[in-house]
This record gives sequence, C-alpha cells and structure tokens, in this order.
Amino acid sequence: MKYHCLTALLLMAGAANASDIVIGQSTPLSGSNADIGKDIRDGAQAYFDKVNASGGVSGHMIKFVSLDDRNDPKIAAENAKQLISQNALALFGYASSTLSMPSMAAVKENRIPFVAPFTGADAIRKQNDYVFTIRATYTDELGKILAYWTNLGVNRSVVVHYEDEIGKQNFQTVANYMERYGKQPKSIAIKRNADVSAATIKSIIEADPQFIVLTTLYGPGTQIVKALNAAGKLYPISSLSFVGASQLAKAAGKDAEGVSVALVVPLTKKGGIPVVRECRDAWSKAGNAGTMSPTGLEACIAAKVLVEGIRKAGNEPTRDSLKKGLEDLGHYDAGGFEITFGPTSHHGGHFVDLAVITSNGELRN
Repeated sequence: MKYHCLTALLLMAGAANASDIVIGQSTPLSGSNADIGKDIRDGAQAYFDKVNASGGVSGHMIKFVSLDDRNDPKIAAENAKQLISQNALALFGYASSTLSMPSMAAVKENRIPFVAPFTGADAIRKQNDYVFTIRATYTDELGKILAYWTNLGVNRSVVVHYEDEIGKQNFQTVANYMERYGKQPKSIAIKRNADVSAATIKSIIEADPQFIVLTTLYGPGTQIVKALNAAGKLYPISSLSFVGASQLAKAAGKDAEGVSVALVVPLTKKGGIPVVRECRDAWSKAGNAGTMSPTGLEACIAAKVLVEGIRKAGNEPTRDSLKKGLEDLGHYDAGGFEITFGPTSHHGGHFVDLAVITSNGELRN
C-alpha cells in the first residue's frame, strides 16, 4: 500500500502544471470490474481532451488523473486522500457506491465536490452536500424494468443481489413494487468479488421464476447467464445498468442474447442526439478503438456537465466556487440529455430506457 500511494504521489507531482485544473478519479483499472473502470476513464478523458484542444476552461487545461483501486474500497479511500492532498478541484466518476462510500468523510471534511459516481444507490445521495449525481436512481431503473414485465402479466420473480446494504435495498425496492400485485420476489444474495456457486444456480432454478432481475456487476451476471443457459433454463432476464451492458455482452457472448438492460443514457448508435454525436466524435478523436459503450457515453456526458460547472465557477475556480457553479446550472440540456441542479438539488438525472442484447452483442431498444 505504501508503494501504491508513493507511486500515486509521484505521478501526480509530474503530471500537472501549476495552472492546470486537476480532476481526480479512483476507478478499477485492473482486477474485477476493470472493463467498466477503463470505459469510465476513457469516456471522460475523451471529453476533457476535446475541451483542452479548444483552449481549456478560462485558459486552464484540465488534467484528469485516474488512479487504479482494483475494485477495492480501501484503496479507493486512500486514492481519494492522495488526490485531495494534491489539490484536485473535484473527485469524479467513481465506479460504484461501494467504492464511493469510504471517501465520504474526506469529501465532507475537505469540501470537495464529488461528481457523477456510477451508481444509482440512494445511500450515496444521502451522504453530504458535496455529492452531485448525473444518473437516474436504481429505484427509477427497477420501476422501468418491473413495469415492463408486470404490464405483460408476468409477476413471479427472482432478484439476484449482493449481500450488503445496497443489494438489500435493491431487493426491497422490487419487493415494495411487487406488493401491489400480491407477490413476493425471491431473494438470491451473493457475495461481492466471489464466484457464483452451484448452490446459487440451483436456488434460482428451484424458485421457478417467470423473470429474473440482476442487480450485480457483469462478472457474476455472466456466470449466472451461462450457467442457466447450460442447464436449459432460458428465463427472461433484466438487469440494472450497473451490470455494464456492453461488458456483459462481451463477457457472456452468445449467452447474453435476449438479456434486457436498463440504460441511464441513450443508445450510443443514436447519432441524431447531439450529445451522443458529440461524444462519439470525441471518443474517436481520442484514439479509442471500437464503439463507445453506454458506460463511456455516460462518463463523457458527466464530464461535459462537470466542465459547465467549472465554467460557472469563475476564472480561478476553487472547490467552493465549483460547488456553487454546479448548483447554478439549474436546468441544463447537455444536448439531448437533461439534468437539473440547484442549491438543494444535487441529483439531477432521471433518464431511463431499456435495451436488449442481440445475438451479435449489440444493443437495441
């Protein structure tokens, strides 16, 4: 850990000029969830590169410093402290609520804006006055998923969730929704950063669900989809956006066909939406290979919102002026994606759509 922190300090010391605006991030760049972490980094970096190529913000270049936390909350907390000590203007794009929560005390103590964590969990929204979220809540996503199935008359469900506070909240959201139909979903709890057991697969099958709601990352999601298909159990499956739609499609291959996923940004192929077109262009110009994923698009849009907040923060932005700048955005249209911030409203996004993974791994509505 000492070597990790020292390396981070050395990287920070040599990375930024005195006039640069430093935006700090901790995200998984190795280990489990690395594909999502890299997409968050690359999507945001693509937009920051676009801004810098146009002269930066009030003459300041944006230096985006992304540190690897290996999906370990303890490392994420240490990374936050290092980034704060190196005068980061904001922390941005943490990859989950689990990785965000350990940094909340440092965020509050140092009055640093914590912008666009990749989580819809209510827990992160209730922490302090410095958290600004761009995406819809998990309650919003689950409502969209459950409305789809119940409108088809389907109501016997299994919820696969993590065995922690956030996972239990997700299950309870489904339970509360299904209560109006006189139904109780089956809870299947799994551990984070652990393989899915044969006993878990057996429990899903024994519940005989009409549909399954996944609220996990793509790693366990892939194991579950593959195991059920291998057993000949082709249950309809819907997932929170947290799974990483593109990452699940890549990891599960043909087994992912037919899985539906909640999206908190438009499909990346919808080039008629200005911000999608803008971010796709930035993604390509940054030298990224392949099609931008929904995760990359979300990061790009979030970076655009952050930059607008920095513009409103004045010629020499501080953490306090950035907080006020974000609050002063009010109703902001990023180009077909709208958020609303204010002094008492820091959670401004509500966009949710559903997409299905096709046989070739693409997403369509």
